[in-house]
Amino acid sequence: QVQLVESGGGLVQPGGSLRLSCAASGSIFSIGAMGWYRQAPGKERELVATVTNGGSTNYADSVKNRFTISRDNAKDTVYLQMNSLKPEDTAVYYCNAVVLTTRMSWSDFWGQGTQVTVSS
Repeated sequence: QVQLVESGGGLVQPGGSLRLSCAASGSIFSIGAMGWYRQAPGKERELVATVTNGGSTNYADSVKNRFTISRDNAKDTVYLQMNSLKPEDTAVYYCNAVVLTTRMSWSDFWGQGTQVTVSS
């Protein structure tokens, strides 16, 4: 199977920065798109940003010009640099990857989530 392990969450003051990382491992032949989603209490999970294996990116309007998604294909890792954080960015952040497994089937995988809290 495939595992996604996130790291980098925590507590930060408004205006601060955090960098999330997500490393994929396991039965991976190749990885397509990777992305970050978030879910705040009482709300549905929403897209934050995605990046293709070619480097094309897509962002939610609420994070444009503040967050930057990137990936290291050699390490099967995706990053999310979050700057100018706001209290409304508080949520559990989930990593997602679309993976071609060694069984030659495409599947969608999720990390366990990492908490980001923006508060003074």
